[in-house]
Amino acid sequence: MLDSTLPLLSQGYAWLPDLTRKQGGGVVRTRLLGKPAVALRGPAAVAFFYDEAHVRRRTALPEPILSTLFGHGAVHTLDGEEHRRRKALFVSLLTDASGVARLAEHVAEEWERARKEWRGGSRVTLFDEVSLLLTRAVCAWTGVPTEPEDEVRLLARDLVAMVDGFATAGPRHWRARRARARQEERLAGLIEEIRRTDPAAPYDPAAPSAPSGPSAPSGPSGPSGSDAAEPATALRAVAAHRDADGRLLDARTAAVEILNILRPTVAVTWFTVFGAHALHRKPELRAPLAEDRDGYARAFAHEVRRFYPFAPFVAGLAPQDVEWRGQHIAEGTMVLLDLYGQNHDPELWNDPYTFDPERFTGREPGRDELVPQGGGEVSGGHRCPGEDVTLAVLSTLLPRLARLDHRVPGQDLRIPLRRVPTLPRSGFVIEPV
Repeated sequence: MLDSTLPLLSQGYAWLPDLTRKQGGGVVRTRLLGKPAVALRGPAAVAFFYDEAHVRRRTALPEPILSTLFGHGAVHTLDGEEHRRRKALFVSLLTDASGVARLAEHVAEEWERARKEWRGGSRVTLFDEVSLLLTRAVCAWTGVPTEPEDEVRLLARDLVAMVDGFATAGPRHWRARRARARQEERLAGLIEEIRRTDPAAPYDPAAPSAPSGPSAPSGPSGPSGSDAAEPATALRAVAAHRDADGRLLDARTAAVEILNILRPTVAVTWFTVFGAHALHRKPELRAPLAEDRDGYARAFAHEVRRFYPFAPFVAGLAPQDVEWRGQHIAEGTMVLLDLYGQNHDPELWNDPYTFDPERFTGREPGRDELVPQGGGEVSGGHRCPGEDVTLAVLSTLLPRLARLDHRVPGQDLRIPLRRVPTLPRSGFVIEPV
């Protein structure tokens, strides 16, 4: 069987759906990076993929992805109790309703700050502006310093670079590696400083009495050791987290996990710009989105995540010989879950290549139906715990974008499917008025 690594790199998002059509669905067989691979899609396949008896993540992620997108030692690389313990930290921080609402407030404040700076009719590139305002917002929320300004701007560029360069070779990839190394070193220094000057009480999200989210108290308020407690920011919670072996994370791994809060939040920039693209293509959607009646902004956000391409697939390894619908999958086989293909599967979606937020008005998608950020359970599985954050950020930004008085000048708004991750080629330039 021919290796498909080069076709994947050249075809991008279209590679796996095309391969599925050629092989007639079911279990799609190929090779990637020299390994035998199978690809699956559909809600039942999601449940199969996220069962650790069928697919494991440890050692499945290639080194280039760890050195750019996720980081070595990240929660994404763990399985079993070690994964559940680390994942509980993220769940407590990223799914706490009051905490997510505070992040949305930071995002709204930063949008207003940016909007005032845009006055005067000057052209701005929405992708660049949104990535910066989201960096400022998530830093304020997590407790990462937001001064000096040049460091925040560098962090915004580095967070974008980590996402932009994970699935490619060449300059984008090496830029992503440098960005990760630079920010891991900086954040590890912050972690070490917190541990030297403000040793918080051990943070144990698995314990019944543990704090539940960023607003919970977490020890003394500062080096003075005063009795007053301050909000337990994500930065301090990660600094005090103990893994299943009872040990604190080493500073570099703690920095990796802080980046795994910052980076995905800033990655919502891609969906925000896709939302702007949808509004430009379908201006009749601007009024209902601006009004946001009956949860329309959330439905619009769901449809942006379904329709536009972000992650093409996720992967793991079969830990033993397994079967999927009567077909044998040998131990060590790479198992791919086709996210982009599932989100455009005509068996799941009417007119899947039509952008239509109405398909989500009055209903939430099924757990394993809409999978732009993976599937399965959030608490115990590998599903991204940041979906609440993604939806909150989009539900904050997109109605404001719909209400923004602006023009869209002529530019290249094509979205190349060969590029992963993709976006409009121009970054989406606007002229606020």
